[in-house]
Parts: sequence; structure tokens; C-alpha cells
Amino acid sequence: MANFILPIATEIAKYYQRKFVHKTRQTDRVQASFLKQVLHTHQNTLLGRQYNLGEIETVEQFRDRVPILPYSSYEPFTDLIARGEPNVLTSEPVVYLTLTSGSTGKKKLIPTTRKSQNIVRQATLTSTGFIADSLPKVGKQFGKLLVTNSAQTWGKTEGNIDYGPSSAGVLRMDNRIYKNLFAHPYDTLLPGDSLARHYVCLLFALADAETRGMLANFPMLILRTCNYLEKYADDLIKDLETGTIAPWLELESGVRDRLEKQFNPSTQRSRQLREIYQSEGKLTPELAWSDFSFVATARGGTSDFYFERFPEYFGNTPIFGAVYSSAEGIFSIYPDVNTDGSILAIDCCFFEFIAQEQWDVEHPKTLLATEVKVGEFYRILITNFSGFYRYDIGDVVEVVGFYEQAPLLIFRYRRGGFISSTTEKTTEFHATEVMRSLQQQFNLKLEDFCITLSGDEFPARYLIYIELNDNVKLADPEAFLDSCDRKLQEVNTHYQISRKDPIPPPRLRILAPGSFGIIRQRQLQKGIPDSQLKFPHISEDRNFMAGLTVEREIRLPEDS
Repeated sequence: MANFILPIATEIAKYYQRKFVHKTRQTDRVQASFLKQVLHTHQNTLLGRQYNLGEIETVEQFRDRVPILPYSSYEPFTDLIARGEPNVLTSEPVVYLTLTSGSTGKKKLIPTTRKSQNIVRQATLTSTGFIADSLPKVGKQFGKLLVTNSAQTWGKTEGNIDYGPSSAGVLRMDNRIYKNLFAHPYDTLLPGDSLARHYVCLLFALADAETRGMLANFPMLILRTCNYLEKYADDLIKDLETGTIAPWLELESGVRDRLEKQFNPSTQRSRQLREIYQSEGKLTPELAWSDFSFVATARGGTSDFYFERFPEYFGNTPIFGAVYSSAEGIFSIYPDVNTDGSILAIDCCFFEFIAQEQWDVEHPKTLLATEVKVGEFYRILITNFSGFYRYDIGDVVEVVGFYEQAPLLIFRYRRGGFISSTTEKTTEFHATEVMRSLQQQFNLKLEDFCITLSGDEFPARYLIYIELNDNVKLADPEAFLDSCDRKLQEVNTHYQISRKDPIPPPRLRILAPGSFGIIRQRQLQKGIPDSQLKFPHISEDRNFMAGLTVEREIRLPEDS
């Protein structure tokens, strides 16, 4: 049945794509109309009455009367919502509360209504239309995909509202749509144990030789799934042959029963995979699925660092950014594969942009979508049906062009996410660009990296932690450190100036294998869901890397 539904779903997605493209030809009108709808819908809410939203008739009045607000200004309102108070931020009932990961800051509660979820669905379908349209141009075809996000919620609030990670809310509310796109049953997303969930998703997807894609929030999570496929290839093939699900998996009894009823032996498929595994000595997505066509995951930010490792698992398989979003809203939609620029999602939020020269101004002037300039960096503000107005999430984007009248964006970094020894500000974007360049220069693969500051001296020095990939040796670590220092100066002029005096020379610390796995486990223990795990590549926390085994510390000649 699903085989008949997928082509229909794809055509529906292309319809949404065409509608969106038409809207980009009249960006100002679409944005003004969206803002008017939000203000009208929410004028009688608690916050709406506070700012007299019903009296606002123009974009200029909106910018004059409503202040730019961070999440802390909304926290008292989201607390009321969690207790069951209606009509606080939204006129519609709140049906779900997303508890954000907290991996890049304090955790937040984000309300979801049927209307706001409809907008997420609309963006997802639009994105699906774009990739279905783009793949044939590179000789590929859209099809069912492997997803490992958890569909488990975490509980109910005092007001009896379900809460949990963003992905769980999206998957549960629209499971009738998404289950037709997955290469495995929806029930495979229910296990609470991360390994068990990944294993059963892989198991069912491997049974389908026509699986064509993989999707995860971040590239690091795609690589983790690939690692599981490599590590458990033999077990997975045995389970396919026998039609059983490994007894050692930590599966809830009810979930195991439901999955076993849906799983049957695949003798021919297991034989095919066994031959590949024995001849190649490994199992990767590119080897397991002969028609594998795409990987969908976040682009921009720190993604390029992880993309360096994609060829060993995917060859030259196209990478699609899908949507650039957060729990608070949809920011942009990708129009094509293998591109970093994404189209501002003009029918998902009302957007304003703050130019760099205004970032430290108490009441900054903002620009509208059609007023931004190519090559410039901006902070992005959103107003949407979740009840946020001129909300500053802290994301910094670069405008790289226009699609019709809508700007093309690349996410660069989260503002406030930087390290500073004196007056310089080194961002994740700086650090990732440097490490990506170093991997190419020295022809090596890093498992991961993080730059922190020393805690026992002032000014503090940069401490550069790296973990090498399995069986990789760094032949000349001194040259690596010297080049790292020089490249940091090239990408960050303020570091270059301060590095001459007073910032002391950086030090390179090579970590024992498995070190970054320990760091990620620490994050999971803090309650960050595994599907939302974002690893910080810079940290002001002087103790962030504490307790790890440093195999070797390298210093520059000037560092005596």
C-alpha cells in the first residue's frame, strides 16, 4: 500500500513547492500578510493585550510598539501555559510543549498549536518537493528514507500537556504522513534506548533494498548511524536471515512484541548483504543500498567539518539541507542538493534582520527580507504562530544571494557562542573553518575537536583538543599546531592582533580514543535527547574537557 502512497505524497509535496516558489516572487506582500494574520489571531491573548496587538495595522507600527525580546521575556508566559492556562501566547489551545535540548544554552519550553504544526508540515512538504525535483537532475531518485529520531515524549506538564523533544511532537502529530516516507515502521521510533532504536530502524531499512535516503538533524548523528551499521553489520544480517530481533537489545516488552509481529525473514536480502559484507569487509549505506540517493541533514554552521568524513560512507551521494529550523520556528528551506544557501521561509514566520553595526545597540534598527544585502551577516528575528514576537534566537546568518525576491541564507553560528581570551571573539564558524582546512592540509581525519581556554593564567591561552580517527597518526603535530595558529589568525583578524600581544601561544592536546564519546555521554546524562545532540566545538567552560586522557601535549617553540 505504501508503495502506491509514496508517489502521491511526492506529487502533493511538489504542489507545495510550486506554491512556495510563487510566493517568493512577492516576498514583501507575503510577509506583510503573514504578520497581519499573526497579530489578528493573537490580539486577545494575554501577551496580545499587553502589547495592544489589535491596534497595530502596519509593519512600521509593529516595529515601533513591540520590543525585541529574548526567551527570558517569554518564560513567565510559557510557565503559565505549562500549568494549563489558556489564551496566554496563542489563542488556539497548546497541544504540545517542546523542551529544547539545552545543548547550546538554557532549556526552553516552546508551545505548539495545530496551526503552528500545520506550518511545520507545510515546510516539510515544500522541502520534500524541492528534493524530489532536484534528484533526477543528478541522476538520482527520491524514495523511502531511514530516520532514527525518537518519537517518545517525556511526560505531561501540570496542565496535562505532553512535552518532550521537538522531533517527538512533529512525528506524533503527523505520523500518518511521515510513516509513508520511512523505510521502516513508525514503531521503530518508539524504543527509549538509543542503540536499540537505531538498531531496529537499520534492521527494517536493510530489509528494504529500495531504501534511498537517510535523514538526521545533524551530520554527526548521520555518522553515528553509519558507525552502528558498521559495528553491528553481522548481527543485523543474522537477524534478517532468521526473522528475529536481537534478544540483547533493550526493548520495552510492548514495543518488542509490536516490532516482531511486523518483521519477517529476508533470506535473499540477507544473503545479498552477507556477500557484500564479506567481499568489502564492511557495510556502509552506499554498499547496502544500490539505489541510495541522498542524505538529508543540517548544512552551514559546523556541518562542513563532519562532511569531510561522508565520502567514506556515502561516496559522492548528494547532501540536502532540507530545512533550517529550530524548535521556535522554520527559518529557511533548501531549494537544491549540494548547496548551502536556503530560501527564507517567508510563509512560516515574519522575519526581521539586524545588521552587524546594530548588534550592540540597545534598540537596534531592523531590515526586512528584501532589504538585506548579499555578503552581509545578520541576526535574525522571528514572529510566528507559536506566540513569539520579534524573538531573537541569537542565530547569525549570512545572505549569499536571492531566490526571486527572497534572500538565500546560510546559518553561520549562534551569537554568544564564542571564546575570548582578551577582546577577540573566536566563533564556532572560525574554529570549524580552520579544522576543515587543517584536515585537508595534513590529509587526516579527526574524530572531533574542541577549543577551550586555559584556566590558570591570564590572559588565557587557547587549548586545542583533538581526537584522531581510528588508526590515524599525526606525523608532525608541531607543524599542525603552528598551522592551526596561523589559520586562526587568517580567519579572525582580532585574534591575529591580540595573538601578537598579549594572548600566549596555543597548545595542542591529543586525546585518547573514545574521549569525545565520553563528552557526548556527559551531555546525554544532562537530559539532552540524542536526536538533538549538538557538540560545541568551542567552550568558555574551562572544565569542559576535564577528566579526559591527554596522550600528548604539543607546544610551539616560543612557548617556554
